[in-house]
Amino acid sequence: MLIIIFKYLKYLNYFFISLKFRSIMTLLTSFFITFYLIPFFICFFNKNKISQTIRINGPITHFKKNNTPTMGGVILLLSIFLSVIFWSNLSNKYIFYIIISTIFYSFIGFIDDYYKIIFNNTKGLTPYKKIFLQSIIIIIIIFIYYNNSEKLYFKQLIIPFFNKIIKFHLNNIIYFIIIYLIIIGISNSVNLTDGLDGLVIMPIIFISLGLAILSYFSGDIYYSKCFNILYIKNTKELIIICFSIIGSGLGFLWFNTYPAKIFMGDVGSLSLGFIISIISIIIKQEFLFLIMCGIFILESVSVIIQVIKFKYNKKRFFLMAPLHHHYELKGLKEPCIIVRFWIISLILVLFTLIII
Repeated sequence: MLIIIFKYLKYLNYFFISLKFRSIMTLLTSFFITFYLIPFFICFFNKNKISQTIRINGPITHFKKNNTPTMGGVILLLSIFLSVIFWSNLSNKYIFYIIISTIFYSFIGFIDDYYKIIFNNTKGLTPYKKIFLQSIIIIIIIFIYYNNSEKLYFKQLIIPFFNKIIKFHLNNIIYFIIIYLIIIGISNSVNLTDGLDGLVIMPIIFISLGLAILSYFSGDIYYSKCFNILYIKNTKELIIICFSIIGSGLGFLWFNTYPAKIFMGDVGSLSLGFIISIISIIIKQEFLFLIMCGIFILESVSVIIQVIKFKYNKKRFFLMAPLHHHYELKGLKEPCIIVRFWIISLILVLFTLIII
């Protein structure tokens, strides 16, 4: 009898340590934490009259959102951290790096949101201060990552293309610059894209799912050979973080979908952009990651074009930047723009997976 009990306990133990089981439980845990806490967060902010300040030079239709609670990213990050701590293998160095570095990076977004609320304006931290603080944290993270990773892999920029892998062996400084630009560029691009209800969170979910698949292939010797992906030990565990983002994102979308009852704020958008960037760098899939983030990059490029064009001849290339505001002023309804951007984001992620 005892032998049978121990036998079943052995199978039960295997079931609970299974990555597939832990991934599903991470998703569900983060979803329900977000889904449960967001209503209390909304009530607290409404009671204390803490809300988003809508910029004066934005679309007129956005003025009705002026009293919407913000900083929902705090709950997003809390649900991600709690679910990851509960279901992941905390001895995995990659999990540790991401959790600690995200905590520090999220402080920048938190301070930015706090300033906007306290001073009741849309300015927050100045762009120079924000970039300076981000740069300090990113440089420290890159340095720590470099000293705790395979030096051979660190200097490689890998471009998988169907059944081949193109490798570029780079100088340390050049690769430092590349991953610095990826982190700071994508995190701020996600922040720029976060201008419509639910616009950012669904692409983040799609990209997280894509990164979860790539992390699984990268961390498995057999699948890494089958799909011509560089094998990196212990990256399978990153699936837990990816699924925690998906779960918390779905829970947040329940309240953030049009018309939004809460916004994630800079604390959410900057941190989520940071996390997915770090994951792509760890699994050495920076090139594929940039394709997945096509929507975010397009939004940033639209702002750059607008600024350059206006400084050159005082004329605007778009009716308003970022790009989603241009389409708003063209007469498209907000839900229409949001869903179409979601569709494009999904296609980009699927295309990325087809490439490998």
